[in-house]
Amino acid sequence: MIRAVAFDVGETLVRDDRYWASWADWLDAPRHTVAALVGAVVAQGRDNADALRLIRPDIDVAAEYAAREAAGQGEFLDESDLYPDVRPALAALRERGVRVVIAGNQTARAAELLRALDLPADVIATSGEWGVAKPSADFFARVVDAAGTEPGETLYVGDHPANDVGPALAAGMRTAHLRRGPWGHLWADTAEAAAADWRIDSLDDVVRIVTG
Repeated sequence: MIRAVAFDVGETLVRDDRYWASWADWLDAPRHTVAALVGAVVAQGRDNADALRLIRPDIDVAAEYAAREAAGQGEFLDESDLYPDVRPALAALRERGVRVVIAGNQTARAAELLRALDLPADVIATSGEWGVAKPSADFFARVVDAAGTEPGETLYVGDHPANDVGPALAAGMRTAHLRRGPWGHLWADTAEAAAADWRIDSLDDVVRIVTG
């Protein structure tokens, strides 16, 4: 029985369009260029931020992030950044008594913005708050703790096989690989994705898994 479902954030609940477009505007680079470079580093298995380093090799990403926030051009999320199936699926799970956790590799500021959206979730946390990031086993231990369930009763849903599926399975959790966003599509047919308990195309499938 699945008693809790934990969700990744980027390209699982939230579209990353705005995030990368805002970086492109800040660096005065074409948005298409930044998007293409993000895709390139993703395909190479590199850190997303390497896309910014390809544009400005000497960039200090943390310092530049702080400068953006100070200039009023920092992170921002609103309802339009959510995928359409997010709110209905999370609400349906909670209505059925399933505990809903949102936990991904994002900043502490992103956690504040997610909470401000008043999503139907019991816990919202990010790696920036916890001080530990995926694919670390410590991150998934924190997820299980937040869920308040046994690992085998907890389903982790994410688009990234290496960051989501593999380490969640290693932690004893059930997993669903979501075919969404660049990671979800690019690696949909890999052995890492195939290792997931379920392979899904929308969050509606999660509701069916839990209730079926």
